[in-house]
Amino acid sequence: MPCARVSQHLGEGTRVWELISAGGWLMLPIVLFSVVAVAIVIERLWTLRSSRVAPASLLSQVWRWVKDGQLDAAKLKSLRADSPLGEILAAGLANSRHGRDIMKECIQEAAGKVIHELERYLNTLGTIAAIAPLLGLLGTVIGMIDVFSAIMIQGTGNTGVLAGGISKALITTAAGLTVAIPALFFHRFFVRRVEELVIAMEQEATKLVEVMQGNREVEGAEQPVKVSHVGSTRKGA
Repeated sequence: MPCARVSQHLGEGTRVWELISAGGWLMLPIVLFSVVAVAIVIERLWTLRSSRVAPASLLSQVWRWVKDGQLDAAKLKSLRADSPLGEILAAGLANSRHGRDIMKECIQEAAGKVIHELERYLNTLGTIAAIAPLLGLLGTVIGMIDVFSAIMIQGTGNTGVLAGGISKALITTAAGLTVAIPALFFHRFFVRRVEELVIAMEQEATKLVEVMQGNREVEGAEQPVKVSHVGSTRKGA
């Protein structure tokens, strides 16, 4: 039984290789695109997790640090490295003593950098989704050219040559669409995910500005405390 299973897997691998070979040289970039697309999808699925990008309790934790007078340079450094949302909040906290407008500007600058990082590789994935079917179409055209060239030279009697050209055309088209459809799906999915994360981070950053300027209270906080700058309010002061 194990030998039969090994033979079956080897046979399937051989058939896959035969299909790739039959598709011609255009199958090489299509296969390369498929490998790159799979790598991007796996990396983005791991990177764009909500718990990693915008932890739900991060703002409350930062507020506790501020109230207890524990928010120092080391805490800000740790906050920046912890998550993209932490990087945005740290930019605002570091400049909170300069007033609302400067705080918002610093948050917007940090947010621009964070959004750029969240959108990394998405253009590449979208390009693969657009180019892969075009490569398949090009393979179709080349395969049909081979078919008509064979008909002109040998007539319609050599069915093997005709079948080979048609096979090349169909295989490259199918391969291009097989790569493009999932790539397009995940590209749209990740674009939507980034938009949702950006909205969530904007809401948290707005809360931070209002809290630090004394205009609202963080959910879960025991009592509102007006803070003029980082570290100015200490517990029991």
